[in-house]
Amino acid sequence: MAASMYIVVEGEDPGYDTFVNGRSLARNEDALERLALRLGVRPLIEFFSADENSMSLLIEEGAGNPDLMKRLPPPQWYSAGDGLATIEALLQALRDEPQQLGTEGAQIVSELDEYAQVLRKTEQTGLRWHLAVSWR
Repeated sequence: MAASMYIVVEGEDPGYDTFVNGRSLARNEDALERLALRLGVRPLIEFFSADENSMSLLIEEGAGNPDLMKRLPPPQWYSAGDGLATIEALLQALRDEPQQLGTEGAQIVSELDEYAQVLRKTEQTGLRWHLAVSWR
């Protein structure tokens, strides 16, 4: 199964496309976390929150425990500005030295650029967001 980290925006439909193929981000999450900590910003994984929809998808994909749905805490939501601070710091560092994350550096930069676009729209609309993970 391949993991993907994707953005969930608060509410039913924010009025814009939130899709980002976050497979490279998921594959390189440990390295991105170390880089974020070196840069003094919050790691992307700290914006993760399990909500009912993402947990339902995990269970459908066979990667979750249905009993957890009963004990699921309310989702955590984060400001788009906080997420943008992390993403912009990562982008700057990776644009300066894309090879620091190996051969996937260009793909990671591309996915981070897409994250930044989504979060800018999220910030403009005054909505909040969190990360979720899918395994397919």
